[in-house]
Amino acid sequence: MRRLHAITYGIMAALVVTAPSAFAEGEKIVDLKVKGNRRVESAAILNAVKLKTGDVLYDEKVDADLRAIYKLGQFQDVKAETEKSDGGVTLVYAVVEKPIIREIKIEGNKELSVDKVRDALGLKANSIFSQKELSQAAKKAKKLYNDEGYYLAEVNARSEARGNDIRVVVSITEGEKVLIKAIRFEGNRVFTPRKLRGVMETQEKWFLSWLTGAGTYKDEVLKNDAALIADLYFNNGYINVKVGEPEVKLLPDKSGLEVTIGITEGEQFRTGSISFKGDLLEKENVLAAALKLKSGEVFSRGSLRADVQTLTDLYADKGFAFTNVNPLSKVNPDQKTIDITFDFEKGEKVYIDHINITGNAKTRDKVLRREIKVAEGETYSSTGLKKSKQNLMNLGFFEEANIATTKGSADNKLDVNVEVKEKPTGTFSIGAGYSSLDGIIGQGSVSQGNFLGLGLKGNLSASLGGKSSTYNAGLTDPYFLDSRWTLGADVYRTERDYLDYTRRATGGDIKAGYPLTENLSTLWVYKYEDKKIFNISQALKVVPETTSTISSITGGLTRNTTDYRFDPTTGMVNNLSVEFAGLGGSNRFVRYIGDTAVFFPLKWSTVFSLRGMLGYIQGIGRDIPIDEKFYAGGINTLRGYQGRSVSPVLNTTTATDNVQGTGTTTRAYVGGDKEAIFNAEYTLPLIKDAGLKGVLFFDAGNVYGDNQSMLSSFRMSYGAGIRWTSPLGPLRLEYGIPLNPREGIDKKSGRFEFSIGSFF
Repeated sequence: MRRLHAITYGIMAALVVTAPSAFAEGEKIVDLKVKGNRRVESAAILNAVKLKTGDVLYDEKVDADLRAIYKLGQFQDVKAETEKSDGGVTLVYAVVEKPIIREIKIEGNKELSVDKVRDALGLKANSIFSQKELSQAAKKAKKLYNDEGYYLAEVNARSEARGNDIRVVVSITEGEKVLIKAIRFEGNRVFTPRKLRGVMETQEKWFLSWLTGAGTYKDEVLKNDAALIADLYFNNGYINVKVGEPEVKLLPDKSGLEVTIGITEGEQFRTGSISFKGDLLEKENVLAAALKLKSGEVFSRGSLRADVQTLTDLYADKGFAFTNVNPLSKVNPDQKTIDITFDFEKGEKVYIDHINITGNAKTRDKVLRREIKVAEGETYSSTGLKKSKQNLMNLGFFEEANIATTKGSADNKLDVNVEVKEKPTGTFSIGAGYSSLDGIIGQGSVSQGNFLGLGLKGNLSASLGGKSSTYNAGLTDPYFLDSRWTLGADVYRTERDYLDYTRRATGGDIKAGYPLTENLSTLWVYKYEDKKIFNISQALKVVPETTSTISSITGGLTRNTTDYRFDPTTGMVNNLSVEFAGLGGSNRFVRYIGDTAVFFPLKWSTVFSLRGMLGYIQGIGRDIPIDEKFYAGGINTLRGYQGRSVSPVLNTTTATDNVQGTGTTTRAYVGGDKEAIFNAEYTLPLIKDAGLKGVLFFDAGNVYGDNQSMLSSFRMSYGAGIRWTSPLGPLRLEYGIPLNPREGIDKKSGRFEFSIGSFF
């Protein structure tokens, strides 16, 4: 005899209660069984229940067991039945297992790959099927298409039963890609629509949308844009601004999307009184001088946040790592001002306990420790830790350098944990170019920026081509004998066919440098060269010397405040050098060069940079050697102009017909004693993860002869290019177009150039 238990669990997890008299309570359970299970072992099911053989049967205990089985998540239906047996009853748990997804088929997708759609769905083969999860999967796939710009895409997900297995079929109708055609604002009076669109990450479509992704609608990004617009108002004194949720609608002709954002601006407020209270370590005038906020000026929430961080860092640099600076504000609606009081709670002074370094399998500990600007036993310094991370990254040895603090051996001590991820520091660089005069030129170099893990910089390079060859070997220790002195040496041999002559030089140098301050350093270089000029063109009539020697010393000062020296986004680099040739040798001259570059971070991770270089060389009792003069043109100076072709020229006419008075004119580039080069660049990320950037540039400059004044005339060019941090080093591919090309010398259509090596 078989009886159905009082409680049944169905697919919807509904609890169906029938008459409790279905069981004769109090009977003895002589056996427990499971039926209906195919995938889940009976032992696993029985392990979840409380009733055991020999127990007395009670409804509430059976009910609890059914709930426990259902909570396993493997069943869509669970029942309890009893069978009469000798000496009592057999309790049978009858289960119906949930179906399994055996196959996921995606059809109709053309623009997005199967793998991309499958990842978005979140469904896995051989997992338990759920109708709710299937509906959610369809929404996820729809969102994926929306984020890619396919706003009209339709996604239909259905299940097909095959026994107790399920086949999921996802049918996609992609439609045309629809981008945001217009972003409109309602209620804005203070800021123009262009200004508001400028702070948004979401952009209207334009002709390069296929490359930049501008115009793509993403719901999360658009919602964040509303917060960015609000920040613009908050940072300009509009503390009561309200920015509505963006409304997105499809244009009637389905040609694009229109986004509308409603704004209630409110009144503008200014900063009222600024005061300080609590644990003050400095006088109020000193604290006020460090603030961006000033009484009477327009209030800015961004400046207030920055001021809190500035004051916190000021205390942290004195060892109070846990200082709490609480800005208390009082709004005066009638005066439209906000009074600010900074309340300080400095806490206990904190000291550095231990500095622990991990991740440096190759680099010696001392190489890292000398870049860390805090020391064990000293007081905590927030600025010191920030500078330490910057210094470690500027070494160029690590992909990542993270610095974190943890509790030390006492409440007022912190351990500093430095974790680095090393990257290959040996590099192989190549570069090439072509011109009708120079032919093909190729170069290659092998360098090791962390030789023996000691931070030594070694290089071995060669340049080989149809008309050039260079061999160089060098080694530099940036911390000679663990001091702050830099010491290095190079030996080299070069031969290069220039436009009008060939130059061969064999020599070497010894260099020593010392940091004067955190950002200012000096470098001294002694150089000796034995050089020869030959294969002189007919156009170049007179060359003072064909064989000469140079023995010179160069003193230089460098100031560098950039954030990341290999690819700066902010800060400035200033170089000033003077070279004196005359310490022996046959060459006698003094060369002065000043070089400045400044970097400005802009929106969307873009960077605008300006570079200017001025140079002057003067002979000392002798003419300036032609190979020591200034030349410009090419990828590192004036793009769009042939390398070393921007120079004073010597035109020579050779008579070919004495009767007619005709002749042939030849041209020689003789170099100048003055140069001025200016470059403006705007770089923007194209593919951030791959390190691919685009660049727009404008170049201006010239090289001037004895009879010309500095800055009296300019050659100008503009263009664009691509930069990629490739495995072989930074790659530059750029196309420059001369704005004022010289007749018969420069190509009006422009010039492609590329190189792999360090960016200037």
